[in-house]
Amino acid sequence: MNAKDDKLASDLALAVVRLARHLRGRRASSTVSLTQLSALSTLQREGPMTPGAMAAQERVQPPSMTRVIASLADLGMVKRDPHPTDGRQVIVTLSDLGNEVITDEANAREEWLRGELGKLDGADLTTLRKAVEIMSTLVSSSD
Repeated sequence: MNAKDDKLASDLALAVVRLARHLRGRRASSTVSLTQLSALSTLQREGPMTPGAMAAQERVQPPSMTRVIASLADLGMVKRDPHPTDGRQVIVTLSDLGNEVITDEANAREEWLRGELGKLDGADLTTLRKAVEIMSTLVSSSD
């Protein structure tokens, strides 16, 4: 890597942090924390799973995920059902309310993004589309 690449890494990291801050700012009245929202999103994307599988997906320790699941269950956003083959386990499923929360959160973020994207010209939008592809590749190749 050369100095230009070092600067790109620094600039990209800062831009991503700032974008994330703007997106988080759209959720001022949210009923769930970002940790809870991430767990709900994992369930929506991956489907029902054990707490251990959720912890692995979220890259947290199982006791931490157990607390998150318990708080979401108390809010009625997930359901815990007995595992069909392992009596020591439960299967966590997204409830209708949990799904609604994810949809509302996404709509708030995307509404703001659509407004900002509407200020860009065609060339910038094309560049941004390519950047999204590249960033997605960076993230998926680091798993």
